[in-house]
Amino acid sequence: MQLVVGRIGRAHGIKGDVTVEVRTDEPELRLAPGAVLATDPASAGPLTIETGRVHSGRLLLRFEGVKDRNAAEALRNTLLIAEVDPEELPEEEGEYYDHQLMDLDVVTADGVEVGRITEISHLPAQDLFIVERPDGSEVMIPFVEEIVAEIDLEEQRAVITPPPGLIDDRAEIDSTRDAEAEG
Repeated sequence: MQLVVGRIGRAHGIKGDVTVEVRTDEPELRLAPGAVLATDPASAGPLTIETGRVHSGRLLLRFEGVKDRNAAEALRNTLLIAEVDPEELPEEEGEYYDHQLMDLDVVTADGVEVGRITEISHLPAQDLFIVERPDGSEVMIPFVEEIVAEIDLEEQRAVITPPPGLIDDRAEIDSTRDAEAEG
């Protein structure tokens, strides 16, 4: 099984280093020197990590054969993919790999369909589900206990208890506010 473990950002310096947006809870294992990673697009790889370090809170990697800024910049936005044993699951309760969450149906606790998870954005404060609604619009849902009540992998769904305004259409909010002002 393949797992996206990072996305290459901008070049850093002139010797081929790149910034990496980490998408794994185990960067010290998956993004260690010597690791060979597949890429998306496949034409950019495979890439072997030569060195890695943290600079100003960002992971910097250098890959074998990438010796200058131009070569590093050419890798920008490339996804880094590690091969993972399918039996390997997150150790902690309530932890999930991105591939387990992708394409889950999102519903409210009272059964209202919200949409489907199409992307997971890893931010410093928390992760966000990017959910595509049936009408094609998107909504961002913070992946926190207060909002995501349940992840049911067997049923392929995420049950949420959103606070007012998180998934409500702007028009619905405005019409409710107008009705309250009149009454």
